[in-house]
Order: sequence, then structure tokens, then C-alpha cells
Amino acid sequence: MSKPIDNRQSSIGNSLDHKELLKKVRRIQISTKHAVNDVFAGQYHSTFKGRGMEFDEVREYVPGDDIRSIDWNVTARTGSPHIKKFVEEREMTVMLVVDVSASNLFGSGTQMKRDLAAEVAAVLAFSAIRNNDRIGLILFAEEVEKYIPPKKGTRHVLRLVREMLSHQPQGKGTYVAPALDYLNHVSTRKNVTFLISDFMFSDEYEKLLKITARRHDLISVVIGDKREIAWPDIGVVNWCDAETGEQVLVDTSSRNVRERLGIEQTRRAGIVDELHRKAGIDTIRLFAGEPYDKQFIKFFRQRAQRR
Repeated sequence: MSKPIDNRQSSIGNSLDHKELLKKVRRIQISTKHAVNDVFAGQYHSTFKGRGMEFDEVREYVPGDDIRSIDWNVTARTGSPHIKKFVEEREMTVMLVVDVSASNLFGSGTQMKRDLAAEVAAVLAFSAIRNNDRIGLILFAEEVEKYIPPKKGTRHVLRLVREMLSHQPQGKGTYVAPALDYLNHVSTRKNVTFLISDFMFSDEYEKLLKITARRHDLISVVIGDKREIAWPDIGVVNWCDAETGEQVLVDTSSRNVRERLGIEQTRRAGIVDELHRKAGIDTIRLFAGEPYDKQFIKFFRQRAQRR
């Protein structure tokens, strides 16, 4: 398990001053409002209704009660039939496990992958509190760097958004296994977990993925950029690996080179999808700078059909 995390609100990073950060948070709040109120209205609630039925009390049997609800232990002890009464457990906990590694600091258009991850997380968080659910956050790179326990309320969600935007990662690499291990230690009861990452240069996390999928309702949200699959012809470029610092010259004017790069990235994406499919978890694939509402609606409808 990762070392204990400092849960105090971090100071504003050097890359974003206070006013710029507040503007960015406000922009995300406004841009996600339509999705939460109009696009996701009802979809989230019908998909995540809570953990099920919770025991309420034992009472005496009355004609018309379902005999399958009889508590035979209490009945034998008291000498008269009693039944177990249950109520629907409405409150649910949602965890956002968000990748803040260096490979997310890429965007070929108007949006970086990290900004898309923050916006998607905000949509899910606002949807959760509208459903009266609690929402928590884990930020990770090479290890877990920030943990904010689940709470309710708009102020809490805005804090989560600020943390995602202002956090300055200590590590550059992507290590999913420690994040999942940490989640399983801090979340002892079943919750809904959205694992948001680009899964670009990740560690071997298959074992922890399967364990987590058995304990929680785990959904992976894969963040990408179309230019990672379809490289443009811009001549010779100095390509730098954001996580390792390795640099190499790439001749993008060569059609063969562009095709090979696209094939390799598609192969990596296929490995991620297959890994998650074998673990029995749903995968939502999104791209920076492109609308994401249709992908989420498709996901919600598929989940509703399986219920």
C-alpha cells in the first residue's frame, strides 16, 4: 500500500496563479452544467441507484406479508412469526481515481488530456451529488499523491476540481496498481469507481484490476488524443517521451512512419481494452477536444439494459 497521503488542501501550483485557477474552475462548472442538468439527467440515477436493500428492522408477521421474508431465528425464539423489513439504500459512494502523470500534459487541439480528465471527473462528481451520493478523489502518478475522502455538496466538488487542476505531480510515470491497492484499503465497502487515465505507459496492474473489479463497481475512462493515433505530416520532429524524458527524431513526412506509429498506438489501445474486458469492467474511450456526452449516454443505456 502507498504511504499515507496528506489530505490537506494543496497550495496553488506554479503553472496556475490563483485568479487563473478560479477562472478555469468556473469555466468547468459552467461547461458541465448542461451535461449534468440536461444530458445526464435521469441517466446517472437509473444506472447507479445505490447498493441495494438495507436491513431496517424485524417485526411481527401480518397477513399479506411475503413469507420469504420470515426471520426463522426470531420466529423460533419468540414463538410467533416475524419478518425482516428492508428499505432501499439510496446513498452511494463514488470514487474518482484520476491519473495526473506527465503523459496527460498533451493536447494537439484546444484541450489537454489532463483538462479533459478534470472536466469528465467534474461531470461525474456533480451528477453524484445531484443523486445525493458522496464523492471522493484519488490522484496518482507513480504512486498515490492525493486522497480526499468522500463527501457531499457543491463546495466539496469544486474543491475536487481545484485539486485536479492545480496539483503538481511528484512523479511522471503511470502506475495504476498502487492506486487500485490504495483504493481497496481506504474503501472497505463497495462503491462505484471511475478510473480515469490515458493508460499510455502503465505498469502491470492486471491482478489489482481484477481484485478491485470484484470489490467495487469499477469503470475505466480512457483519455486520449486523436493525434496519438493519426500523426500529421509536419516533417522531422523531436519527439520527447513525457514520462521518461527520452528523445528521438521522427520523420512524419514519411507515410510509412506515420502508419507504423498509428498501428502501434492502436495495438496499445487494444491491449488496454482487452485487459479491462477480461477483468469484467466497462471501458469508455474519450478524446481531448471532442464531445463526450454520446459516449456516456451509450454507457448509461448499456448498463441500464443489463440491470
